[in-house]
Parts: sequence; C-alpha cells; structure tokens
Amino acid sequence: MSVEVIGNGFIAWHARRYLTADARATVLASGVSSTSTVGEEHFRREADLVRDTARRCREHGRLLVYLSSAATALYGRRGVGREDTRLVPITPYGRHKLAMEELVAASGAAWLTLRLTNITGPRQNPAQLLPSLVRQIRTGAVTVHRGARRDVVDVRHFITVLERLLGAGVHGRIINVASGVASPIEEIIDGIEARLGRRVNRNILDVPVEAVRISNRCMRTLVPEAEEFGFGARYLDRLLDRYVGPESPDSTTATAVEAGTGTP
Repeated sequence: MSVEVIGNGFIAWHARRYLTADARATVLASGVSSTSTVGEEHFRREADLVRDTARRCREHGRLLVYLSSAATALYGRRGVGREDTRLVPITPYGRHKLAMEELVAASGAAWLTLRLTNITGPRQNPAQLLPSLVRQIRTGAVTVHRGARRDVVDVRHFITVLERLLGAGVHGRIINVASGVASPIEEIIDGIEARLGRRVNRNILDVPVEAVRISNRCMRTLVPEAEEFGFGARYLDRLLDRYVGPESPDSTTATAVEAGTGTP
C-alpha cells in the first residue's frame, strides 16, 4: 500500500523517492512555506487544499499527515517550543499555520501533524536557508540577521522519522521534528565560509533576539532511532560537511542551489 504525497517540492520529492512505509496515508507537502508570507491569497489557497485533502482522507479512510512549521512565527522568540505549549503566533504566517493545524484536527479525518524546523538536503529550494546562504557567500556578500537562530535537520533524518511514525500507526498527535539545537546564524555562516574556503562581506541586519529552543523529546520517544542521528553540538558540523563541503556528492553547492526547485 503506497503512501500518497501531495506536492512538487523538496520534501515531496524526497518522500516519494524514499518512503517505503506500508500505510494508508496522504502526506500534504504543499502550501505556504515562507515565514515572511503575508498575502491572504496564498493562505486561502493552502486552506482550500487542506480542506479538500482532509475531506478525501475522511471519505477514503486515509491518515492525513500535515506538514506544519516549528518556526519562531508559531512558537515565539523565547522559551522551549513544546507540542503542548499554548501558542500565541507572532506573524500572519504563524497564525495561518496554527489555523491549518486546527482545521486538520477538526476535519473528521485521522491525522498527524509534524512541525518542521529547517529541513535541508539535496534538491532544496534555492531560497531556503542553507542554499540561500551558500549562494550569497559564493557571490561575495551575505546578509546576516543578527539575533536569529536556526534549528537545522537533515532531510534523511526527517524521512526516517516520518517512516517510523507511519509504520507505528501514530495519529492524533502534533510532533516537532527538530534537532533540539538552535544555532546562531553567525555560526552557520562561519561554517559555510570555512567549507567554501572564503570570507565575505557581511551586511548586518538587527532582528529581535531569538532564544526559543524547539523540543524534540516527543519525537525521540516515539522514534528511538533518532538517538542515532547524532543530535547535539556536532550535528550542525556534520550536516554542513555533507551538504556544503565541495567534495561531497550531496553538496548544497551542486544540488540544492543549482538544481533545487519548488517548495516546501
């Protein structure tokens, strides 16, 4: 029994290619992916898609897997972002994602909502975090949002988490998919520069300090294999080695920037 994947972007591509779970499930990997989105038309299109997909899942007895966001826009800038946290989203994007989660839970379909941090890997949209930074650094200047922090997760680990959750029949839950470490954006840029062998001009933009840490405790409890992912202080380094190092066949410089298309 194959898993249905809706979407044409980075995560949808990996899910179609690598998911092997024998599950009657539909993964909704399409919709608003940019945290800066404010246009009501974009939000309306995703809402229509979510309603239609939820209706079909309800009618055909399929599990709806909704890919939401663990962004600051949803969780806020401070504290620990846990799935049971009372949310007060701070942007239109965050309010929209929370509304979509509520729509999914009230739809009458079996459901599972995954709140994703910054998933990265081959074939990624060039506008997303890692390929965007790589592209800027290769051109000689990078914009630094001083005060920003980002939790980055390898797409291979996301696929493993999704595979195990589907295999275990987990449903009716909201689960963060996160490394649990929010790295300062300056640290990420330092790592990319080191791997590309260059230092570039930094255009500094001050933004409100982000100190929120996304909890991955629930994910690690439900997916014991996550203990083997190497989350912790060295996780970012290993991820950058794989996706930014020029010798790597999975290098962001070769796959995510030059060949990556689509969303989310």
